[in-house]
Order: sequence, then structure tokens, then C-alpha cells
Amino acid sequence: MNTYKLLTPGPLTTTATVKEAMMIDHCTWDDDYKRITQDIRKDLLGFAHVSETEYTTILMQGSGSFGVESVISTVIPKDGCLLLLSNGAYGERIYKMCCYHHIDCMHMRFAYDEIPDPIKVEEVLKINPQITHIAMIHSETTSGILNDIASIGKLSHQYKKIMIVDAMSSFGAIDIKMKEWYINFLISSANKCIQGVPGFSFIIANRDKLKHCKDQARTLSLDLYDQWVTMEKDGKWRYTSPTHVVLAFSKAIQELKEEGGVYARHQRYQHNMNLLIQNFEQLGFTLYVDKANQGPIIATFLYPEGKNFDFHEMYQYIKACGYAIYPGKLTDKETFRIGVIGEIYEEDIQKLTKIMKEYMERKG
Repeated sequence: MNTYKLLTPGPLTTTATVKEAMMIDHCTWDDDYKRITQDIRKDLLGFAHVSETEYTTILMQGSGSFGVESVISTVIPKDGCLLLLSNGAYGERIYKMCCYHHIDCMHMRFAYDEIPDPIKVEEVLKINPQITHIAMIHSETTSGILNDIASIGKLSHQYKKIMIVDAMSSFGAIDIKMKEWYINFLISSANKCIQGVPGFSFIIANRDKLKHCKDQARTLSLDLYDQWVTMEKDGKWRYTSPTHVVLAFSKAIQELKEEGGVYARHQRYQHNMNLLIQNFEQLGFTLYVDKANQGPIIATFLYPEGKNFDFHEMYQYIKACGYAIYPGKLTDKETFRIGVIGEIYEEDIQKLTKIMKEYMERKG
């Protein structure tokens, strides 16, 4: 058993009961197991505020990036053009996917601490009618910034584009009104805010838009349409599914409901984040992202100026005291990151603050 908690954006610290759910073995052809898959698919639609008649859920083996690539490589046709809005490493990863699959991509890059500007986006849409799809990240864990997907979604509807949202680190903890915000494809992962374990991603898709994706996939294993057709029959996955992960996720969904749903989980995460920022500012640390744009998932802090500061040494000290944090993922400034999601509560933030204070005092 590990002796520390994860202050990361996922994988994250899970409950003992979620871990215990993986102690049962299931056959992938078993009717009980397929029923669990179908229940998960319906529950996820409920969290997105959409109906089963208009939307559907597809579970996809692999990490969140597998789910994103399944959408990018299936949904955009050969003559399509993606407008990609990015302000972090995960937007850049989508661009790399487009390059691998030879997808025409117009890449609008914004600074890592800047939210994509709807006015600038509309200017591009006006003069580029060849654009068919728009993609962006919701919670960009490179920095912790929370992007405005609602405004871009409205533009996608206004200009008749298909909207794709990577909600990897937000779905389940931030209320996303998928239909109201005109999101056609939303991707997230089992090991994020629903607090399951790594092993599969999921895609919530508009049925009408998905039906047009037949024979468009550029890969076999990540064929989103074919995965959906197979799963829609009775809950059977096309290829071997991560059975233990699915059981853990089913338990995690139950615990999310018991906590009070997405709203209650958001309240807990937001309280964690507010307290973290308050405490760390008192220790002399500065946020990388403007507070108005800071999400409730992970915070990026600048290295303190003029201090004897070594991240690796600090990481080992904090880990020995019971917590693991994240290094920075920026190229322009020295930073480190702290996540507040998972089974993390106010007492954990207070303990971490005390540990960091002790470390800084030891370093003078």
C-alpha cells in the first residue's frame, strides 16, 4: 500500500470502496457485466443534461488521449477542416493527432495563461468557410485555466460547425450543459473527476452527428462509430474491455451521486482550491493564471523569486510527509502544480500548507 495521497489532476486518490470494487472478476460476455456498461452509459448522459434519444455514450479502451484521438480520427471527414483552439499542452496534443492523421487543421494558439477569445475566433470563422469542426480543451491542466466553452459553442452553432470539447479534467466536477452549449462531442476519462481509476475514456455524442461518421475512421481500434454500433446492441465492447476498471467506475458513479452529484463535488473541489490559493499566497507563492480564469481542478504556482528552491527536493520532502504533487508543464516559466480533486478535503490542504511552510523554513 502506498503511504501518500495524490494532489494531481488524475490519476487521483480514490476511495477504499472504489478500489475494493476491482476485487471481482467478470467475463466480458456476461449479461450482468454488460448491464453495468449500459447503466454507466445512461448515468453519464444524465450528468451532461442530455436525453438518450438525442445523445449517446461510447466507452473507449485506453486513457483520455485514446478517447480524444478516437473522436478526432473518426468524426472529421477527409475533406473536413478543424479549427483548433489551444492554450496548453493538451491542445498541442490534438494538433499532433491531426498531423499524424493528415487532417486539415487551422491552429489558433493562445498564451498558456490566456483564454481563447471568442471575438478573434469569430473573425477566423467569418473568413474561413472551409472550417467544418471546432475543438478545444475545457480545463487545461497545463496551467489550471478554465476555458469558456459556452461562448465558443454558441459560435459553432451560429456558423454551423461541429463542436468537440475535451472535458477530461472537468466533467463530473463542473456542470456542463452539453445541449445548451451546442457541444456535439465531449470526451472525458474514468480516472478524473468521477474518481475512478485509469483504463478507459468515454465520449458523449450527438446521435445525428455520430451517424454521419460511418466509414470515416482512420484507425481500426479507435473507430468511434463502430465502437458505438457494437456497444449499442447490448453493452458489449468491441474488443477486450478493462473489466475491473469498469466495476470501479460504476462504484465511483454511485459515490458521486451519494455525495450530492456534480454540484456538490464542484463545491468541495472549489473550496479546496480557494483554500489552497489563500494559504499558498500567504507563503509567498504566486498563481500563474489570473484568478478570474482559475479552475477548481489544479493550480500552477510560480517558483518563488530569490529563494533557494529545488522542485525535486521539495517533491521528495512533501512525498515523505504523505502527499505527491506535480511538476510544471510550461515552457516559458518555472512552475509546479497542485491538484485538489479526488478524495481530497480541507484537512489535506491544511496539512499540505503546513508541510510546505516547514520545507520553506528549512530552506531559509
